[in-house]
Amino acid sequence: MPIEQISACKFCGKKDFLLFLAKERMLQLPGEFTYSECQSCFSLQLINIPDNLSDYYPLDSYYSQVTLVESSYLKNHLKALRLKLFLKSQWNILRPSYGYWLKKINPKLNDQIADIGCGNGQLLYELYASGYRNLQGFDPFIPKTKQLNSSLTLWKKSFDDSEGHFDLIMMHHAFEHLNDPRDILKLCFEKLNPGGRLLVRTPVTDAEVWKEKRELWVQLDAPRHLIIPSIKGFTTLASEIGLQLEEVEFDSSAFQFWGTALYEQGQPLNQALVKTLFGPKELKEMNKKALRYNQEGKGDQACFYLVKPIKS
Repeated sequence: MPIEQISACKFCGKKDFLLFLAKERMLQLPGEFTYSECQSCFSLQLINIPDNLSDYYPLDSYYSQVTLVESSYLKNHLKALRLKLFLKSQWNILRPSYGYWLKKINPKLNDQIADIGCGNGQLLYELYASGYRNLQGFDPFIPKTKQLNSSLTLWKKSFDDSEGHFDLIMMHHAFEHLNDPRDILKLCFEKLNPGGRLLVRTPVTDAEVWKEKRELWVQLDAPRHLIIPSIKGFTTLASEIGLQLEEVEFDSSAFQFWGTALYEQGQPLNQALVKTLFGPKELKEMNKKALRYNQEGKGDQACFYLVKPIKS
């Protein structure tokens, strides 16, 4: 594609960019894909989005499409008790896997909660099991709409087609799969009640591993990741729309290292290979390095906490 035909950066609007090619590596499907890297805010965007993008989300192997696991009534009761104790205490030993961000937001049990790109709905189910009662998930790539119970519905549609307003909107590694960051953040702003919260967890190009490994970075994930912001790019755009940024928290894991290492060795993203290629000591060091990178602001993913201001 001629460089003059490439649109401006979707985050900061500048037209100074670097082009590079990337391959699909997770499933080792054929094809090359052109990305642009903004030289102002250093966000990324995919230039040639394939017409058959859904083919890169196979229902039989894509990780977010695995079968939802429901738990028993007794186990759900224990999950609700655990969450109640966790939210009222400082004990991390009681923390559920999603606890670090939930405790900061601390939504009410009857708040209207939406999860964009919900996949199989496991996260929403865990929230339901822990006591939340107004939960909706939106994902056009799931097989069909499914109402699990009166408190939880998974919709086979995009968030554009949602009805009503919400107290909390979440995107857990869904933002980077959307084509237009301005449109989705503006839609979230419109769909939030005044004082409502927006939680976005996404890869970011502030990552040291991206700067070192470039096209081999596991979270580049061509062509599924259509956009990847920098902290600067995301916060600039969110502010323009009217969202108030409360905090940015880096929450990357050892995945950035072992996933990228698999790609360096020409392997697909198969977690079963990890323990055969890396010893316990290596994996422990990767975990420690990930924590250090988060503290230094150079991990490969971050959590943005935003709020829609209450107008006086």
